[in-house]
Order: sequence, then structure tokens, then C-alpha cells
Amino acid sequence: MAKVLILFAHPRYENSLVQQHLSTVAQKVSGVTFHDLYEFYPDFDVQIKYEQDLLIGHDIIILQHPFYWYSCPPLLKQWIDLVLEHGWAYGRAGKALAGKIMMNAVSTGGSQAAYQPDGFNRFTIGQFLAPFDQTARLCNMAYYPPFVVHGTHRAATRDIENAGESYRLLLEGIVAGKFSDEAIRNVTYLNELIN
Repeated sequence: MAKVLILFAHPRYENSLVQQHLSTVAQKVSGVTFHDLYEFYPDFDVQIKYEQDLLIGHDIIILQHPFYWYSCPPLLKQWIDLVLEHGWAYGRAGKALAGKIMMNAVSTGGSQAAYQPDGFNRFTIGQFLAPFDQTARLCNMAYYPPFVVHGTHRAATRDIENAGESYRLLLEGIVAGKFSDEAIRNVTYLNELIN
């Protein structure tokens, strides 16, 4: 059984029905630790040692957040800048996270078609998430494809419930080790392992 840590970052949580539902679902999955960064650090004063100890105790780290300006909200970026220290997470002696897995679970208002080379945003979600992929690799971690909820601005209640169910099944599958490395490498979004 894998231990999963979700680092959740949403500065306007009360305005996001999708992220509220995903968060509620995630907190009910056995084997998942849900860590709300904005609730824990309203003053942005990230406690580095506490966060590093949290990472050490988990196998898979999921960065769950809305897709803000093609990236993550500012507190999550600050968390990355402070917690993943040279000599601890990367560098010649930085092997603390070696063998762990990182991935993103994101929500975005745009459709999947908008995130294509010929779409409105010109690049895929995977291309926009390349800095997270490289961060994971620099820290000697594997990087999984993302879980993505598209079209959140127009999502009906049924769409939100379906996204939550997919997320639940994915998290349960990850905890149980249900998905092979080959299956994971062969998808663009981890949603495909469920749908």
C-alpha cells in the first residue's frame, strides 16, 4: 500500500465547486494524507522541516491545484522554492526524495481542445507542466502524467460528481498499486486509467 500525500493549494477555495468536491473526495480515501497549504500557512510562513518530514513519510506526492496562469498558485510555488532544498532534495548529497513519485491534479476552465498545439492556449497541459516534471526529476523522483478536470467554468453538477468519482477511483488505485508503470507511461492524463 502506497502512502499518498496531497499538497492542496487554492487561494480562493470557497469559489471553486470543482476543487471543493475533489478535496472532499480525496480526504475520504484511506491511505491519503490531505494537506491544505493555504489553511495551514495563511501567512505564507512555510515550516520547512515539518514539510520535509511529511514528504519523507509518503511515497507519492500529488500537487492538487487550479491551473493558475498556466502554473500553480503562489503558495505552492513558494512551498517548492523553500522545501525542496539543495543538499536535501537535490544536489550531490540531496537524495531524501529518491524513488518517490510526484504528479499534479489540476482543474482548468479551458477545454481539452483549448490545450492543444492548434488550440487557444497553443500548448498541452503536459507541456505547461514541464517545470514540475523537471523538478521531480531533479529531486530523483519519477513524474506521473497529471489528473486533469477540464471545463470547470461550465461544469454541471453531474460533471463535478463524475470528476470526483474518477479522482476517488484513481487515488484508491494508486494507494493499492493497481496501475502498472507501463500503463501510466502510455497515457496523457491519468484520468484515462479510469475512464
